[in-house]
Amino acid sequence: MDKHIDLNPNKIVSFLNKPSEDFTKTDIIEYIEKNDIKMLNFRYLGGDGRLKTLNFVINSHEHLNSLLSNGERVDGSSLFSYIDPSSSDLYVIPKFKTAFLNPFTDIPTIDILCAYFKSDGTPLESAPENILKNAHDLLKKKTGYTFEALGELEYYLLSEIDSIYPIIEQKGYHESHPFSKWGSIRREAMKTISEIGGKIKYGHAEVGNIIHEDLEMVQHEIEFLPCSVEDAADQLVLAKWAVREIAYKYEMEVSFAPKIIVGHAGSGLHIHCRLVKDNENAMVENDKLSSVAKKLIAGFLKLSPSLTAFGNTVPTSFLRLVPHQEAPTSICWGDKNRSVLVRVPLGWLGVSDMVKIANPKEPVNNHTVNNQTVELRNPDGSANVHLLLAGMTVAAIYGLEHPESLKIAEKLYITDDASSRKNLDQLPSSCSEAADSLDRDRHFYEKDGIFPPKTISGIIRELKNYNDKDLSEKLFGNADALKDLIQEFLHCG
Repeated sequence: MDKHIDLNPNKIVSFLNKPSEDFTKTDIIEYIEKNDIKMLNFRYLGGDGRLKTLNFVINSHEHLNSLLSNGERVDGSSLFSYIDPSSSDLYVIPKFKTAFLNPFTDIPTIDILCAYFKSDGTPLESAPENILKNAHDLLKKKTGYTFEALGELEYYLLSEIDSIYPIIEQKGYHESHPFSKWGSIRREAMKTISEIGGKIKYGHAEVGNIIHEDLEMVQHEIEFLPCSVEDAADQLVLAKWAVREIAYKYEMEVSFAPKIIVGHAGSGLHIHCRLVKDNENAMVENDKLSSVAKKLIAGFLKLSPSLTAFGNTVPTSFLRLVPHQEAPTSICWGDKNRSVLVRVPLGWLGVSDMVKIANPKEPVNNHTVNNQTVELRNPDGSANVHLLLAGMTVAAIYGLEHPESLKIAEKLYITDDASSRKNLDQLPSSCSEAADSLDRDRHFYEKDGIFPPKTISGIIRELKNYNDKDLSEKLFGNADALKDLIQEFLHCG
């Protein structure tokens, strides 16, 4: 077996003995026929960022071949608010590299993610996956860099209070069972996500422990490995689906919402990024953060107010983005500083002797590693992940091209608590303000035809419809109204 795939948990990869990137139609048919697969599911993103499903019973070899060759048609007006019902038919065409064995069905089933095409056979420009692909293609064409990303998927599991080992509020970080609850569900989710194509780095209990009325709310995190922004977006959408399915199996409620109780830790969707050229991480130069990395950071900072329109899409997003909650409000960056908008985490630079120090019998480690990324900390689970990463790609292009990027980065670098600084620009404080920021910046996103104008206008309209300007002040002290608002968006994203 190929040494690169002998530990790959995807059952189709293992059976075919080839990486998923090389899957062909013939491969999918071979797996289905030799493994007694009875059904096929097409999966695709709706305008709300959630997975949609079309089920097929496989009737014959000819039927299967036709589905994989030609796809199927769907009603675009029911999937995207901006598509006119009078001309709404779209094609969904399977992307073979995304095929996986569905882990949740009693009937053996293969699922495949699909791309949207218009009636003339061309890609639907406004489909989230196409916007992201076009943005990444443009970045590669203009700069020669590949953009890689990974997400930190945070969520809460809600259950009855454990009277034997009650949780300690706000003390859950990396806690172990039995003092942390439902690690078994997290581990099952990690195994499942890896089998359906997700590249997982690790999972752990997060800081958020909440006791509220008769419930324990315990926060968890699953973090991924870096991959192309297109694959990073797909795996986050699949991961959220898998976590929800597993929690539902155990009759538990799971929430990716940015805030579930005011005054307690919210859930973010931190995005780590790096630029790669010729298979080398370009974020480091001479064991220090490179000028390329600083230009990327400057791009994020410059467009950060409008990026909230993609990454913080519900009113409760802005209950999380408040000072002193390890969630950013000020537009700045720093090293290992969790109060800033863009953080530069540890990147394994100049520390090759650690393994020998911990294990004296080991030889000196001559394998140097450069895992440096930069982390955008404001997004949360309400994000339309494909549009968020497309927006971040546009910001990356801006940062790499703008002649003043290094000056911007130098000016906005801080070493202390960002919330103590009075002279820093602030992120929007509501969906309404995020919409205004997007409207001001829309020319950056619409440039080169990346975001269709109707997509930007639709996002602005949806954010404005919340009518949430000054909402925090209006609801201050009104516990019942806050509870109703949080409940309304408990299952966003």
